[in-house]
Amino acid sequence: MSKELIEKAEYLIQQNTVHSGPEGSYPYCVLALIDKDGVPTASTITPAKSHGIQWISFCTGFGSTKAKRILNNSNASVCFNTGGTYNITLKGWIEVSTNPEIKQEMWYSGMGNHFSGPDDPGYCTLIFHTTKYNLWIDCEEAVGDLDIVQSNDSPAQAR
Repeated sequence: MSKELIEKAEYLIQQNTVHSGPEGSYPYCVLALIDKDGVPTASTITPAKSHGIQWISFCTGFGSTKAKRILNNSNASVCFNTGGTYNITLKGWIEVSTNPEIKQEMWYSGMGNHFSGPDDPGYCTLIFHTTKYNLWIDCEEAVGDLDIVQSNDSPAQAR
C-alpha cells in the first residue's frame, strides 16, 4: 500500500507545480523553515517542478527571508493539502541554488512580475530534498523514510 500511496502523492504533487499543472495556474503549498531563533515558520509558495516526492523546486529572491533562513538552517518541510481530500507532508532539507541552468529550467512567466528574467542576479531557486514522508490520501495513510538514491535526478546534483 505504501508504494501505491507514494505514486498517488507523486501524481498530486506534479499536478500542483507550475510546469506540470494547468496552463496559467499558480498552485501553492506550504513550506516550513527554521528561523534564526530556531523557531519553525511556515509560508505558502508556488512549486515550480518536482521529481516524484524526491525533490521539489521553488523560485524566490536571493535576498528573501526564505533564502536567508535556508542558508542558516537547511531543515525543511513541505505540505500539500486540498480541501480535506489529501495531506502530503514531506520532511527533509532544502538548498539555495544560483546555478544559471537551474534558474533557467525552473523559471516560469509569473516570475516576470518580480525579476527581469532567469539571469536576474536577485533570482534564485530553492530545491527541497525529501528524507521522510507522511501521506494521507483516499483515507489511507503511509509514513516512512524515503530511500535516498544517489542519482542525477535532482537539478542541483545534475550540474
